Amino acid sequence: MKTPNHSKTLIKPLLIAAGLATAVAATAWATELPDAVVSASAGDATATDRPVDPESVARANWRTLMAHNSAPATGCYHASYPTIVWEKVACKIGQPRVHPVHARPRADVPEVTGGIGNGKSDDYVAEGTGLITEAVGSFAISGVTSEVGVSEYNINGVQQGITGSNEYSIQLNTNEFETTSACAGHGGCTVWQQFIYATDYLGPGEAEVFMQYWLLDWGSTACPSGWNQSGHNCWANSFLVAVDDLPITDLGSMAITASATAGGNDTVVFTWGSDAVSSSFPDYVVDISSVWDKAEFNVVGNGGGARANFNAGSSVTVTIFLIDGSNVAPKCVANDGSTGESNNLNAGPCAAYNRFVYRPPSIKFTESN
Repeated sequence: MKTPNHSKTLIKPLLIAAGLATAVAATAWATELPDAVVSASAGDATATDRPVDPESVARANWRTLMAHNSAPATGCYHASYPTIVWEKVACKIGQPRVHPVHARPRADVPEVTGGIGNGKSDDYVAEGTGLITEAVGSFAISGVTSEVGVSEYNINGVQQGITGSNEYSIQLNTNEFETTSACAGHGGCTVWQQFIYATDYLGPGEAEVFMQYWLLDWGSTACPSGWNQSGHNCWANSFLVAVDDLPITDLGSMAITASATAGGNDTVVFTWGSDAVSSSFPDYVVDISSVWDKAEFNVVGNGGGARANFNAGSSVTVTIFLIDGSNVAPKCVANDGSTGESNNLNAGPCAAYNRFVYRPPSIKFTESN
């Protein structure tokens, strides 16, 4: 996904020189800056004892900028460090290799982060004060050397999920118990939207970034035209944009931004390393902007209710930032996640933070094994 750009030699020094100044600007978010940089900008005197690589700071700043750099229109886009201009790329449309599920039908698996059956999850959710217009999820990792996706159940004897080494998904999910006009008067129907990065989603060797829409409990009648049936639920995908299949050891540089604009577009932005991609589609598909007040973010199995098994000694710190029209800390809501997938990490305590200088309201928790 890397594209040549002759402006790199001019822009790169500017980004490095901007460094910390960019991070603490009022409009910037320090979602991915190295701990030493974040601590120093917050006045942590001990931070000076930790070396900071200017190149890493520049790339982290660039990823932060691209996470909030709106795509110009509906469609798919890509950018490579250090340019901040989105380049339009071809979108993809296709059927996934595995059948999507909303919640796993079994609850006899160990209680780990993510789906645990019965429509509930052991995951933390950030609940905003008002309606969410944008959420960003990012990771900090320690001890992560490998991950293997494993199937948790089967349908008619067929194991579900994309399994194997470095098979996982990163999901930022909305709340699931609100109805909108997209339910078309179906009693009990609610809407749910996912912002996803998934390895080998359409086929081996290529990952996809996209949004997935759900009409939950639609009923026994046929789904609307263009939607797929999943039991009594209906689902559909936005445009998909192709990206690299990334090893789990790169998780610390990955982040997802989800945004929803009433009367405009919903957008998923995925940033990692030196690249960024985005996919935008109209909000009217499920009108999520009118009811979105919770956000779940995590790394879990790759579709079909699968589980992401990390190596022993893994630790993943999850941060979810919210823009919800307030400066008040979100609520950490336990066991309220909506994903059907899981991982083998146990979640520790969750902390919530008010807005602080350049940091929007957020929650943070560490999961480990």
